[in-house]
Amino acid sequence: MATVPGQLVWEIVKNNNSFLVKQFGRGSQSIEFSKEPNNLYNLNSYKYSGLANKKTVSIQAGGKDQSVVLATTKTKKQNKPASLVHKSVLKKDFRRIAKAVQNQVADNHYRPDLKKAALARLSAVHKSLKIAKSGPKKRNRQGL
Repeated sequence: MATVPGQLVWEIVKNNNSFLVKQFGRGSQSIEFSKEPNNLYNLNSYKYSGLANKKTVSIQAGGKDQSVVLATTKTKKQNKPASLVHKSVLKKDFRRIAKAVQNQVADNHYRPDLKKAALARLSAVHKSLKIAKSGPKKRNRQGL
């Protein structure tokens, strides 16, 4: 089976696909988002598209524990969907997870253009995993 180039796939799916979400911004401008998997910023653009690119990065919450799942696609397994995605579960503190994401995305020359987006997504996912402390907030008495 022949693989289709990413640019051709993007030209086909950029205006009409099932993941596309169009919202109106200021005035009559519309903002296009995408709910597709492996899209770090959820923007409808070729750079972040999980459908059109062979190399994609995804960062998601791991589950009940404070883990994060880093998923990358394998370029040689494009015709085998079962073994297409390589998932790594990261359970350490934030700095070590950030270093692992940076090593995997940028330092290994996988997709260095997605380094900033991957770290921003990691920060947002890690912030959503934090458990809120219960009880009254402590006041700062130094300002009195």
